[in-house]
Amino acid sequence: MKKALVLGASGGIGYSIVKDLSSRGVQVTAFARTKTKLERLFAADSNVSIVSGDLFQINDIREAAAGVDVIFHAANIPYEQWEARLENLVTNILTVAKEKSVKLAIVDNIYAYGKAGKRVVETTPKQPHTKKGKIRLHIETKIKDSGVPFILAHFPDFYGPNAENTLLHYTLKNVVKNKKALYVGNPKIAKEFIYTPDAAEALVNLALHEEAYGQVWNIPSYGAVTGDELIEMLREIRGYDQKVSIVSKNMIRILGLFSAGMREVIEMFYLNEEPVVLDGGKYENWIGPLPRTPYKQGLARTLEFMVQD
Repeated sequence: MKKALVLGASGGIGYSIVKDLSSRGVQVTAFARTKTKLERLFAADSNVSIVSGDLFQINDIREAAAGVDVIFHAANIPYEQWEARLENLVTNILTVAKEKSVKLAIVDNIYAYGKAGKRVVETTPKQPHTKKGKIRLHIETKIKDSGVPFILAHFPDFYGPNAENTLLHYTLKNVVKNKKALYVGNPKIAKEFIYTPDAAEALVNLALHEEAYGQVWNIPSYGAVTGDELIEMLREIRGYDQKVSIVSKNMIRILGLFSAGMREVIEMFYLNEEPVVLDGGKYENWIGPLPRTPYKQGLARTLEFMVQD
């Protein structure tokens, strides 16, 4: 791989994919809507070219994809737009990938698995019970039927440098200010959070292996961890001594009366009560050891980025 395009480069996982590719000497085109944020993140990196554009304008993608070997799709849109617009976005990306005969590496979540439980492998039947899970499964089928060489990687919830649109960020943003914070979900239940540089490294490793294409991959985190354990780590790292309040499903339901985005969050709250935990055996058998940063180390690096940002 000599040149890659990263869609959604200004987001948490997109940022880490750009940084990982650049560290390997790959020339990267970082694509997102807001040029000023791209410049803030990547202007100092000589391996990165910045392109601002709109994924719903197919010509913007065509121009950005000139000369690339792989397109990394790490872009997302708000939940409330998924039903009306997500398929159109993916159709544009697939169309360009097919026209230019380039490969596609896709960041996906775990919604299509539904209530699959723990130790979920790639062959676990996907039986989504939510609207968003069914949309993700439909998109996955569309990608598989497209004829484009693809890697589709399922990840747990993200946290890490520049990963602002995540559940755990709602806790971290006040911890770093030493203010009262919020934790979404039951803090006694263990679930997975993956450090974005680990997720990016795993996906780029896959993209460098020809035999990885045409397959779905599960990329687990360092392991499941409770909210109580995370909060204790944050107290040790930062000397944090403020109260952390718990955001329950009922609280989100009330907020949903005033916010379309919050109404959409309610549907996925089951993941805080019956977490899906991914099995990474396939990756380790085919590629090698998974990148797995311990939570305390990953949290410390994330907080350091937030302080400096």
